[in-house]
Amino acid sequence: MEITVQCCKQSKNDPFDDNDSENGTLLPGLPDDLAQRCLSSLSPSLLFSVCHSWRRLLYSPSFPPFFSLYALLSPLHNPTMALHREVVPQSTIVFFSFDPISLSWRPLPSPPQNPSFHLLRRHPSFLSRNLPIQSLTVSNHLIVIAATTQNLFPALSSPLVFHPESNIWFYGPQISAPRRWCAAGSAQDVVYLASGFGSHYQGDVARSLEQWDLNKKRENWGWENKAGLKDGRFSREAVEAVGCRGKLCMVNVKGNALKEGAVYNVGLDKWEDMPVGMVAGWNGPAASMDEDEIYVIDEVKGRLSKYDGEKDCWVKVIELEQLKRAEHIAAGRGKICAVSAKGERIIVVDVRDKPTRFWEVEPPCGLEVVAVHVLPRMISRQH
Repeated sequence: MEITVQCCKQSKNDPFDDNDSENGTLLPGLPDDLAQRCLSSLSPSLLFSVCHSWRRLLYSPSFPPFFSLYALLSPLHNPTMALHREVVPQSTIVFFSFDPISLSWRPLPSPPQNPSFHLLRRHPSFLSRNLPIQSLTVSNHLIVIAATTQNLFPALSSPLVFHPESNIWFYGPQISAPRRWCAAGSAQDVVYLASGFGSHYQGDVARSLEQWDLNKKRENWGWENKAGLKDGRFSREAVEAVGCRGKLCMVNVKGNALKEGAVYNVGLDKWEDMPVGMVAGWNGPAASMDEDEIYVIDEVKGRLSKYDGEKDCWVKVIELEQLKRAEHIAAGRGKICAVSAKGERIIVVDVRDKPTRFWEVEPPCGLEVVAVHVLPRMISRQH
C-alpha cells in the first residue's frame, strides 16, 4: 500500500501545523486503526519529522517500538575532591535512555527506594579503582544484578528490573546469597548468576550457579541451583557470561592477562572447557548478537572481532583508535555499542554495513558512561 506523505505547513513558533493534532487525525479519510497500520511501514525518523500527531503515534503504547540505547551513568570523577576526608561515598548511578530518532537523552523514572537503593561506583578507600556494577538485558528488560554498597557489601538482595515499554521498575526474586564480583549473563531468556563474593568469601557461593527463568509466569519466578563450577576462580572480578547458541561462555579475568575460560551447556546442565582459540583471543569486553555470534574488543589494539566456532579463531571486523581501552560493550540490532575509556563516549559500530561504519554518542553533560544496553524505546506522552 502506497502512502503519500504531505508535509504540514510550518510556522515561526512551531515546526508543525497542529490542525491534524487537534482533531486527532492521522491520515485524512481513514480511521485511526487503519491509518496506524499504514504508517507502521514508514521509518521512525520520518514519522518523527512530519507532524505532531505522527510523532505522538510513534511513542504511543500501541505502536511497534523502535530500539534505543540505555545507559548506566555516573557523575564525572573529580580526584581532587575525592582526596578530602569529608567525602562520603553515596549512590552515584543514574539511568538514561538515548533516543536515536530525536537524538536526545531522557532520564528513566527513579528506581524504587524501598529497600534503600545505593549502587556505589567509587569509594574513598579505592581512588584508583571503579567498583563494578553488573547489568544485562533479558527479554526486553534491563536488569541490574550486582553492585557494592558504601560498606563494601553486596548492594542487591534481589535484581532490580526496568521494563521500558511500561516505564516501570520492580524487583525480581530474592537471590539466595547476594554477591558482587560474579559472572552474570543470560541465554534463552534465562538469567544466570555464577560464582561471586558476598560480604566475605564463601567457597560454596564462589562455585555456585543459579538461574532465574523469565519465561515462567511472574508468580513462579525464583532462583534454581544448577551445576556448580569446579572451583572459585570466577569470583576474582565482575565478568560477562555471554550467551550464544545454547551455551554461556565466560573468562575469569578481564583484559589481556592470563586467564581461564569456561563454557556452560544450558541444555545439558554441564560445564565444558572453553576452546583454546576462544580463550586466547578473549582480550576485552564481549557480547553476543542475538545469541548467535560473539564479538569481543581487544582493549589494547582497539580491534573488534567476531568468533568463528568452526575454525576456533577470532575474525577482525574493524580496528579503531576509539575502541582502545573499551570498558564495556553491548550488541543488538546489528550494532555493537562500546563504552570508551573512562566512559567519555559511546562508539556505535554497524557490523552489517560493508564497509563497516561507526559513529559516536556523547553522554549527558557532567556524566560518564558505566554500561550500555539496547532495548525498546520508552513510552512517552510528551511528544
